Amino acid sequence: MRILIISAYEASSHKVWAKALMNGLDQHDWCYMSLPARHFAWRIRGNAMSFAFDPKFKDTLQKPYDLVIATSMTDCVGLKAFCPDLQNIPWILYFHENQFAYPASDNQQGLIEMQMVTLYSALAADLCVFNSAFNQRSFFQGAKALLKKLPDYVSPDWLANTQANSQVIPVPIEWPLECLIEKPFSTEGQADSLMGASRLKIAWSARWEFDKGPDRLFAILQALEATGLDYEMAIMGEQFRSVPEVFTNIQRQFSHRITQFGYAESREQYFAILASSDLFLSTALHEFQGLSVLEAVAVGCVPILPNRQVYPELFGEECLYQSHLDDLTKEASSAADLIQSFAQHRIKPPSVTDFRLENVLARYQALIRLFEK
Repeated sequence: MRILIISAYEASSHKVWAKALMNGLDQHDWCYMSLPARHFAWRIRGNAMSFAFDPKFKDTLQKPYDLVIATSMTDCVGLKAFCPDLQNIPWILYFHENQFAYPASDNQQGLIEMQMVTLYSALAADLCVFNSAFNQRSFFQGAKALLKKLPDYVSPDWLANTQANSQVIPVPIEWPLECLIEKPFSTEGQADSLMGASRLKIAWSARWEFDKGPDRLFAILQALEATGLDYEMAIMGEQFRSVPEVFTNIQRQFSHRITQFGYAESREQYFAILASSDLFLSTALHEFQGLSVLEAVAVGCVPILPNRQVYPELFGEECLYQSHLDDLTKEASSAADLIQSFAQHRIKPPSVTDFRLENVLARYQALIRLFEK
């Protein structure tokens, strides 16, 4: 089949997803077009114009296709209007995230408008696919709640068929080469390595933005310091023009603990750091799949995660600390207790084989077959 992938906001996880599809299902003829991951609100509202009227996309948009797969930030309605050749082609809308489950921020502007663009796209698509059940559930709950607030000529029932036909297929995790893994991949012996190590190695990796909970990371490090636990910390992740000030405080106060501070130089270095770590800590207030967590577990890290967002869907209670959104101290104490518990008891990481590339690609191929002529 001739398939066009449209990524209206090419964040790193979106790149991983698109690359996995095109390389893994190379029996299809793929074309790809994307816009940079910046100017978030403008991307959602303006991407149809950017694609339709920028000359560099002209040749791509004029090719014949059998299927379009677009990320959920794509304005499907606007793009179909500007490009009539795309109107009679099946569209799959893939949700890496949704605009109804973001934590509140003082910087948010035009949220309802962004939600409406996504809602229009979902109704205009032939099929909606989500990277997690949490993403799927929170989108439809939020969209129906929004429709109920609108003054007239609307009904939450409009989403009934869209929801019933929607599917959940995750972004596959990149399975690193075994040469990068310093501890047994099968996880046998993982508990012994924790028990015998003199210093616990912890990794944290996320975008350096407020919704990934850097203030909570700071609080957890303070709580850990009070326990007397001997540990070291690798703090990684993508940084943007505006970095929360709390990262400066973390670097200043915990320089004696930090072994890596900032974006890894390469994917090889990133996986090498994960492979040498014992635990992977998340403090996220916003997580629709947890790709970095899944990658860390794949190389043998034990996840230490808040009991919120997508995490209860992925792992059992033994990996979750109590979420206290309104009480930073309680949440930090719960996380520190769980870290101490894992340092003292025999443990091994949970399985994440369902997210392996070959398993996920089989599900995508079955999805594409639904639209074969």
